[in-house]
Amino acid sequence: MTATTDTTTTTGTPDLYPTRGASEVLTPRQDPVVWGAPDAPGPVAPADLLSFERDGFLAVDELIGEDEVAVYRNELNRLVEDPDIRADERSIVEPKSQEIRSVFEVHKISEVFARLVRDERVVGRARQILGSDVYVHQSRINVKPGFGASGFYWHSDFETWHAEDGLPRMRTVSVSIALTENHDTNGGLMIMPGSHKTFLGCAGETPKDNYKKSLQMQDAGTPSDEALTRFATEHGIKLFTGKAGSATWFDCNCMHGSGDNITPFPRSNVFIVFNSVENTAVEPFAAPVRRPEFIGARDFTPVR
Repeated sequence: MTATTDTTTTTGTPDLYPTRGASEVLTPRQDPVVWGAPDAPGPVAPADLLSFERDGFLAVDELIGEDEVAVYRNELNRLVEDPDIRADERSIVEPKSQEIRSVFEVHKISEVFARLVRDERVVGRARQILGSDVYVHQSRINVKPGFGASGFYWHSDFETWHAEDGLPRMRTVSVSIALTENHDTNGGLMIMPGSHKTFLGCAGETPKDNYKKSLQMQDAGTPSDEALTRFATEHGIKLFTGKAGSATWFDCNCMHGSGDNITPFPRSNVFIVFNSVENTAVEPFAAPVRRPEFIGARDFTPVR
């Protein structure tokens, strides 16, 4: 792995984070982590903003209450069981079981999840971290039923969003809200604390329509074993557990992943990606074509 400096794309937009080349490349982060002022009003306390700056994540033990969890879980079940939703291209199925793995753009499919996106407890934290109005770059529900649901291999979301969606800067934050209990055994989220300070540009070109494969099993944009060992040795690994209703915000460049769920206990969550309206997508930096808009939005309307 080598270090690199930024280049400029053919469209004139600086490429601060080269990736998908002949070899892996390490680039120090060129952007702030917390874009808002430390004392800016909002639901995140100043001490928690400092923690987010350092570690790249913020966990909230109870974002929504039990009654609210029941509403969102019922809506998730309704969507998963709807044959029209299953037939929609926004639904991704497990390659082996053919059960639904994810449903994208849920804030447009479902008014129930649209209200959650607009909830100040959710979007307010995103605005505070990113220091601006925000729009939804991506939303989805993730379903991990027991007895064999597959995990998500180690990756940086920003690596994909930069390479394939054209997000120029690291000014994007995600939140995963648990709709079932996250045990330490049922395929929970794992993050390498502090890994967000270094961008790992992955080796290998991006195939056309890579999303059709990568949403089931990551290939392009996958770090090497050597790089992952280096990152894990330097940063360690944090496993997130918590009751339904808990939530984790994490920076777009955190190295993270989750394991298979071979327990009897399901793990489902709603996942929302907020991007700054001052960081709207351009053309992909390392892919032949854009991904579909239900994966990487081109509607930059601020959440209200």
